[in-house]
Amino acid sequence: MTTARDRAQRRRQLAADAETAYDSFLSNVATPLVKQIANALHAEGYAFTLSTPGRGLRLALDRGRDDFIELALETDADEPAVIGRIRRTRGSRTIEEEHPVKRGALPDQLSEEDLLDFFASALEPWLER
Repeated sequence: MTTARDRAQRRRQLAADAETAYDSFLSNVATPLVKQIANALHAEGYAFTLSTPGRGLRLALDRGRDDFIELALETDADEPAVIGRIRRTRGSRTIEEEHPVKRGALPDQLSEEDLLDFFASALEPWLER
C-alpha cells in the first residue's frame, strides 16, 4: 500500500525531474523557436518582443505590454506541465487564458511542432486584426 509519504516523495521527485526537463526545453527548444517566431512576426509588420524572465519565456506585443503569451512550468498539479498563459487587452476589456501547451505532456515530451501549434493558436487573435 502506498502511503501519503511515498506519494509526496514521488510527487516531489516528479516535480524536480520536470524542472530539469523544463530548463532544457526552454534553452534548447522554446527560446530558439520563439525567437524565430518573433523575427517572422517583425518581418510581417507585427512588433513582438521576446524576453526570458526568471524560469519563463514571454512574447509580448510592443505597443501594449499587457498583451503577451508566456510559458511557465506548473508543478502544483499531480502531473507537472508546461503552461501557456495568454493575455489580450481590447479597450478596457482584458482576456486571460491559461492551459497546458499540450495536455498530458511532460516538458521533455514537448516537440517544436507542439510549441508551434500552441503559438499559432495563441497568436491568432492579434494576427486577425
